[in-house]
Amino acid sequence: MDISKLSDFNTVALHGGFSAASRASGIPKTTLSRRLSELEEELGVRLIERGTRALRLTEEGQLLRDRTTHLIDELAEVGEEVAGHAGRTRGRLRVSVPGLFAHTALGRIVAEFVSAYPDVAVEVSVDDHFVDPITEEFDIVVRANPEPTTDLVGQCFLRDDLVYAAPPRLPIPETDGSSVPAVVIAAGRDATEWTIARNGEPRIVRPRTVLRCSSMLLVYNAVLAGAGVAVMPRWLAEPDFATGALVDWGTVPGRRLDAWALHTSRHLTSPKVKAFVAMLMAAYDPASRQDATFLAGLAERPFAR
Repeated sequence: MDISKLSDFNTVALHGGFSAASRASGIPKTTLSRRLSELEEELGVRLIERGTRALRLTEEGQLLRDRTTHLIDELAEVGEEVAGHAGRTRGRLRVSVPGLFAHTALGRIVAEFVSAYPDVAVEVSVDDHFVDPITEEFDIVVRANPEPTTDLVGQCFLRDDLVYAAPPRLPIPETDGSSVPAVVIAAGRDATEWTIARNGEPRIVRPRTVLRCSSMLLVYNAVLAGAGVAVMPRWLAEPDFATGALVDWGTVPGRRLDAWALHTSRHLTSPKVKAFVAMLMAAYDPASRQDATFLAGLAERPFAR
């Protein structure tokens, strides 16, 4: 398969037409059309349905684009390095992050990143569900406690306790079995009891759900406003524990939050991905990093828990 024709096909598919692809690439429309026709003839399938106003990828065309767009980007980056641009961080970086992370820590991290790497255009998508970085074209997917997979590699940049955070008006019950007002995630399962690890002594309470929220940020704001007790990451509540705006009842035994930066398990990892993950790692306490050698060697390993 001719790589230049494949690259032209991906350019046309990305921009949705020959005219837009020609303006973006500087290649004449007639050349793009001819190369695409030659690629279709070589493969023996139609890749794009040509309409009078718009183009549409066929099923085979969509499959080819999904499987090759990242390869074309990687080949271009390798070419730049071979040509003497080794270490240059540039291009578009698409990142998927969950809502809690997006609305708390990410703004500062991204601001520092674009300041340090002005040749990188960052696009952030806020998604609480897991996304496929290949088919949805994300360079990095940030998730908490993701399911193991052999298709991705990544680094755990934050490990944290889960704690019971409560407004000051609610004292921790002194006896087991007491009922407490609870603010919970809507997608979670209801618990008949909570075990609180506090000062080496477990305490059992019975959560009474008073509010269900669709996101952890809503849970946090509701608890801060006095609605009830909730389970949340320690890093989120720690500043309020320090000021007295929230009270730390204790930790959730046997449960932790592991935040991962995941990307595709290819042999080549672009400088922009390495740089962004390195900045995530540097943004958090070194004691919480799972792989302290990552910053020095940027070594990759399959994602597993």
